Amino acid sequence: MVAESKKGDKASKKAEATPKKAEAPKKVEKKKEVAKKPEKKVAKKPVAKKPVEKKVAAKDVAKKPAPVAKKTAPVTRKTRVALKKARAAGKEAGGDKKIPKVPESILKRRKTRKAQAIKRKADLLQKKAKLKKKKITIFHRAEKYVKEYRMQAREEIRLRREARRAGNYYVPSGAKLAFVIRIRGINGVHPRPRKVMQLFRLRQINNGIFVKVNKATLQMIKICEPYITWGYPNLKSVRELVYKRGYGKIEGRRIPLTDNALIERKLGRFGIICMEDLIHEIHTVGKHFKYASNFLWPFKLNNPRGGWVRKYNHYNDGGDFGNRENQINPLLRKMT
Repeated sequence: MVAESKKGDKASKKAEATPKKAEAPKKVEKKKEVAKKPEKKVAKKPVAKKPVEKKVAAKDVAKKPAPVAKKTAPVTRKTRVALKKARAAGKEAGGDKKIPKVPESILKRRKTRKAQAIKRKADLLQKKAKLKKKKITIFHRAEKYVKEYRMQAREEIRLRREARRAGNYYVPSGAKLAFVIRIRGINGVHPRPRKVMQLFRLRQINNGIFVKVNKATLQMIKICEPYITWGYPNLKSVRELVYKRGYGKIEGRRIPLTDNALIERKLGRFGIICMEDLIHEIHTVGKHFKYASNFLWPFKLNNPRGGWVRKYNHYNDGGDFGNRENQINPLLRKMT
């Protein structure tokens, strides 16, 4: 009986314990509900204020469509150029930006290079202008010389006609210019004619030079006549020799006359600045003939086409050496 009473007490205790457990969550739920209520009230106040501010901001943005259009606008060539210029000046599209510092030495170098480039351009323009002027003067001089040569030829024809009408003979004026060619070597040459040929700068066979005809040169020619042939060249022969076989003596070197600047450098002080000036000075035997002939390197000619006839006989006896007068011109055609 005691055991049953104990069991009954345990069962009653369990029964009492079970409703207590069920009641506990009810109290918790009430607490939760109480805790949630103030949170909802607090959250409602800021939520009500925010949408008002957003609406105002949206209205302000809607009023300004221009900045949006700028961002989406296509980038043209002009804008690219403007951007490049801005970057070069230390500015970008977003605003001013500091350029990294460049060393002073580099800046100085850039400045000097820029100044040099400007000076180079100015010098080039000046040089071009000078060349243009020089070309015009050379052209006018050549025209003047052509007129002069034609007038001389016409004058000679006129004098001959007048002499014929009067029944007289026309005697042309004596030649002023001679061309001397060496035709023999050094074997068995006497020291005296050898020295004369050295003075004439005829050191090799078929070398030739222009000589002014006067008493002194005629005596020198007479001494070395068995070793040379000479005559009076015309304008055509002088021009062909200078253009075809002409070399200048510049700083002791034999340099071809390919540019008028070479002539001007050596003979510019005498008013000889081009090939036509040089030819005119030699043909007319002008005041500065000495400097013009010394400037020309001795002409190196070929053996005449068909060869020499007889070097050891005088020209008057059917040989080659001696004075040929005007017949030097056909020989020069064969040798140039």
